[in-house]
Amino acid sequence: MSKTHSLAALTRLALLSVLMLGAALPASAQWKWRDPTGKLQFSDLPPPNGTPEKDILQRPANARRAPIVVQPYGQTTASEAPASAASAVRSAPSKEELARQAQEKQREKELQAQQKEEARRSAEQRRANCQSAQDNLRLLESGVRIRRVNAQGEPEVLDDKQREAELQRTRAAASSECR
Repeated sequence: MSKTHSLAALTRLALLSVLMLGAALPASAQWKWRDPTGKLQFSDLPPPNGTPEKDILQRPANARRAPIVVQPYGQTTASEAPASAASAVRSAPSKEELARQAQEKQREKELQAQQKEEARRSAEQRRANCQSAQDNLRLLESGVRIRRVNAQGEPEVLDDKQREAELQRTRAAASSECR
């Protein structure tokens, strides 16, 4: 063989070696991991956040391992947040459930409004009863002769004994209605 022929062969061999080495480099920079369904995945990009460390089967030599982060109990990590958000989306109430909840809220509002109105009427009735009891009490304590209609429809004048009984009944009514 001539020198030029061997130099050309050597150059081709060197070029072939460089090409083969260049083709091998990307293969060593490959990531290999198992996705959540169990399928093997290959990529030149790292696996998605949240991929468990045990599922990462191969990483490039220059890739660093994820740092270990210690978090207080009950806090979610950034990688868990999308998973919990996805589960929250999946567990979102249906239209029927939302409609039922809206009806329940409406019933609660109506019930509260009824209770409020009932409490208002009761307070108004109590004020009226208090005013009437106080008026009757002033009249009975004034000493004026009081005439009323008895069960037979005949007018009668209260004697001292009847006046005292009516006074006690009116005082009890005033104390219970005028709090």
